[in-house]
Amino acid sequence: MGSLENVRVFTQSAIRIQGAGGTVAYFDPFALNDAEAAHDAGYVLITHAHYDHLSPEDYARVAGENTVVVAPASMAGEIAGLGAAAAHLMGAGERIELPGIRVEAVPAYNVEPERLGMHPQANGWLGYVVTLDGDPTRYYVTGDTDQNPDNERVACNVMFLPIGGTYTCDARQAAAFVNAVHPAAAVPTHYGSIVGTYADFDAFAAEVDPSIAVIRKLER
Repeated sequence: MGSLENVRVFTQSAIRIQGAGGTVAYFDPFALNDAEAAHDAGYVLITHAHYDHLSPEDYARVAGENTVVVAPASMAGEIAGLGAAAAHLMGAGERIELPGIRVEAVPAYNVEPERLGMHPQANGWLGYVVTLDGDPTRYYVTGDTDQNPDNERVACNVMFLPIGGTYTCDARQAAAFVNAVHPAAAVPTHYGSIVGTYADFDAFAAEVDPSIAVIRKLER
């Protein structure tokens, strides 16, 4: 998958992907600085309601007058407060096609006993598989999740997943998740700030199948 020059990963799980036709999608914008306040988002996709994923002030940093939000249906109240041009609320398994982007909603939840209360399946929180501007590349942003029966066989080319542990997969569990899905490339997130350290990247990369490219994109 090369170096994914069209992708940036900011703090935590904040991701920006730009399509070949110029469509810009952000996922969970958080802790952006003034230089990153581009107001260039065509779409902002929110995975769940925790403050480091739904951040109204960071939404405002990337949004413009025509920004469209995609979010879990369970978050209708929180999303209404963002003042987006439009919002599409999704449930697991649903698909939508919007100008420049196709979105598939994937369940995101914990199964490990020590964190069942952090991202419960009942909350209806999501990850997303997107394609941009007609390019067939499938980008899977998992959200805060463990590997579970609903996401371990997602078809994708590039997978973004948390590796920092405590609230989500740790480096070893994340590597097992990637190996099960087997994308062409994996980009770890959710480490090096609130939870996890930069050393988690090396621990993760060491256990990923060598046929899968592990790409470091988190910006320090």
